[in-house]
Amino acid sequence: MSAIYKSEAGRSAVQVRYREVLREWPVAAEQLRLPTSQGETFVLASGPADAPPVILLHGSGGNSSTWRGDIATWARDFRVYAVDMPGEPGGSAENRPELGSENLALWLDDVLAGLELPAASFVGMSLGGWTALDYAVRRPQRVTKLALLCPGGIGKQKYGWIFKNLVDHLFNNHDMRRSAAIVTGLSAEEYGGVLDDVVLVFDHFNPRTGKLPIFTDDQLRALPMPVLVLVGDRDVMFDSNKTAQRATTLIPNADARILPDTGHAVLGQTEPVREFLL
Repeated sequence: MSAIYKSEAGRSAVQVRYREVLREWPVAAEQLRLPTSQGETFVLASGPADAPPVILLHGSGGNSSTWRGDIATWARDFRVYAVDMPGEPGGSAENRPELGSENLALWLDDVLAGLELPAASFVGMSLGGWTALDYAVRRPQRVTKLALLCPGGIGKQKYGWIFKNLVDHLFNNHDMRRSAAIVTGLSAEEYGGVLDDVVLVFDHFNPRTGKLPIFTDDQLRALPMPVLVLVGDRDVMFDSNKTAQRATTLIPNADARILPDTGHAVLGQTEPVREFLL
């Protein structure tokens, strides 16, 4: 059994649900499987083949279903590649590259090579935001624009790794859906289906533990590309005020926004991200 799932039955349940989401994908998509240094990587490609390329990186405990509310809009203007990160409950290999090492950048080198892209814009959420920012720091010539949603690595992390200690504590009340709503900041009325998927995954999945490395002032100052940072004022995982403050102060071409009444899961930002990427 893989270490990222608690049981084989749990892996099966998560993968069955993911396949259901893929069958309901709102736009036409190619399903690609790319060989990389971290094993096979699953990619959903949507939009005109000759449009500007955009790479999407989801958060911890997620997969490309993160973008199902955005993809129909973004795919009108861009060639959008939703990439399943390795070691997460998606369609890619289950091994986990060490954070803070060169391994994730080498993995993204292989992804871009497999897609035949010299460079692309990146959109990343949470862990995916950290990964996209890490790549921009290490490979600035390969990142055209960078949109970061509730990213790690800029502001202080309030707890251990995403969903770990806090979820363990909150889920003791046995109301897992309510606890998922508290952790993500999502309304059960508006995002009930998303919360159900979160509960399913974390009932069967072992997330990463430990804190994300924080990028230095010099690393952020050296970023040459336009950067959009969107954070929620009620994020229980990261210090949104510090994230926005450091991004605004240090990144030369940054637009950092604190969204009111928004928790860690920054959803519903389809148009602001689209306008930034245009």
